[in-house]
Amino acid sequence: MGQCYAKNVTVVGENEEVIENNGGGSYNQNQTSNNGVRNTPNRSSSTSPWPSPYPTGTNNSPLPGGVTPSPARSGKSTPRRFFGKFPPPSPAKHIRAALRKRTSKPKEGPIPEEGSEGGGGGERQLDKSFGYRKDFMSKYELGKEVGRGHFGHTCSAKAKKGELKGHEVAVKIISKAKMTTAISIEDVRREVKILKGLAGHRNMVKFYDACEDANNVYIIMELCEGGELLDRILSRGGRYPEHDAKTIIVQILGVVAFCHLQGVVHRDLKPENFLFTTRDEDSPLKIIDFGLSDFIRPDERLNDIVGSAYYVAPEVLHRSYSLEADIWSIGVITYILLCGSRPFWARTESGIFRAVLRADPNFEDLPWPVVSPEAKDFVKRFLNKDHRKRMTAAQALTHPWLRDEHRPVPLDILIYKLVKSYLRATPFKRAALKALSRALTEDELLYLRAQFKLLEPNRDGKVGLENFKMALVRYSTDAMKESRVPDILSALEALAYRKMDFEEFCAASISTYQLEALDGWEHIASTAFEFFEHEGNKVISVEELAREMNLGLSSHTILNDWIRQADGKLSFLGYTKFLHGVTIRSSVTRHQ
Repeated sequence: MGQCYAKNVTVVGENEEVIENNGGGSYNQNQTSNNGVRNTPNRSSSTSPWPSPYPTGTNNSPLPGGVTPSPARSGKSTPRRFFGKFPPPSPAKHIRAALRKRTSKPKEGPIPEEGSEGGGGGERQLDKSFGYRKDFMSKYELGKEVGRGHFGHTCSAKAKKGELKGHEVAVKIISKAKMTTAISIEDVRREVKILKGLAGHRNMVKFYDACEDANNVYIIMELCEGGELLDRILSRGGRYPEHDAKTIIVQILGVVAFCHLQGVVHRDLKPENFLFTTRDEDSPLKIIDFGLSDFIRPDERLNDIVGSAYYVAPEVLHRSYSLEADIWSIGVITYILLCGSRPFWARTESGIFRAVLRADPNFEDLPWPVVSPEAKDFVKRFLNKDHRKRMTAAQALTHPWLRDEHRPVPLDILIYKLVKSYLRATPFKRAALKALSRALTEDELLYLRAQFKLLEPNRDGKVGLENFKMALVRYSTDAMKESRVPDILSALEALAYRKMDFEEFCAASISTYQLEALDGWEHIASTAFEFFEHEGNKVISVEELAREMNLGLSSHTILNDWIRQADGKLSFLGYTKFLHGVTIRSSVTRHQ
């Protein structure tokens, strides 16, 4: 079972001060503490059997001391708290207790992971040979330690020979003694696969090599000496001006869109996991720490709870999530950049989770009244609790707040998923979507034009299966093959015998859920319904509508309300409900 990883704390009481006990961490440059080295670990597990390498009481809050967090709104306001006084708690306390109860283990013992051999005897049977190079010590000279956590530590090093001879690198050292389960071994193997497979993006930390010996695994990567994004936030007094925040977010979105296209979900996006290459103000930003990342197939949902408490998406806590969980985390980062405080805050992990699940971010207190409406809309569309309504990373780059006609827009894997659904839809459903596409705003069309252009239409201005295939091939990496993203093309086989012009592509590539998140949704829907009335609406019985939506007899009473008695056609309500194929359960809830 997956665990939630973040910094550990000791909770004294609901109204008492929380004292932080720092845990995990991986690749993290220039970490300083009271003695000049700041320890801001990136990954830790509150369930780890290994003690924290740091003393209790060190102040390593993920946001600046003295900067007030913005309490999440849930009906009434709560006092603003200073980050320095109340550091972030572990996000896994109550989950840990539930696991102990389920596995009937002693309270003080470590939690066994799914797939472990159980007890101490299983460790002797584990195969800890990774097949990596065995010549680490002859190729690299280790330098000072720059980061430490439960699962390993990171040092600087100098290459003694080979292509990198004379260059400084970062080496993540993971102890084999701490790989006590088959899952922990697979985690390391997967992290190396992901780093190796995602090579090529300018905002990805460069992976050079992986080595091993009898005691450790060594992951050799690019050394980023510019410090964390968190440090830059601190140096700027706790938040970024809008213009500078855009520069940061554009880089984050670009690399996350790249990861998502390859079928990789990061699952631990936070300011600590973005490093600057150098200390220059315009230094490129690099994404790091793929220790919690995973490959995800196009229609797959993950269910293990991982991440850091303040950045975890609601659907992760519900144990059913996909790529959209990373988008939520970017929304939290953007909120922090723009106002210097967290959108969801509490003293305990259960309080944080309640806020994430139930509360709304505060956009009323300073500096939000002077933040541009476009920036606020951007953050709100990322922090939508319904994951279906969030923008993708590629879409976000065409949002009015970030729009730049000279910046290329990356290929969006969502297009492939939506087109697949469109091709499987009935003619009636396609007619409804075509009417909706005719009512799209210019903002939405801008994104769709960019995606259509990436498919490189034929001379007749249409695209077919070959266009979709070549676009994927153009951006493919080894990671894409591992996550089996190319398999989605088999669902587009119908395009081998027909082509799509831009108008039909728009109908196939729009998400009703995303459009519902727009302020102008009611106008879009009413305009679309007018087109549908003239061109697509037809007389339909309750039985036919139920078959169209793949619903049973129990739905007939509800569907009756969607058909006009006067002419037997869909009403406006029926049209909007029909667009996103509402289920019986959600229909009953809304109907009541």
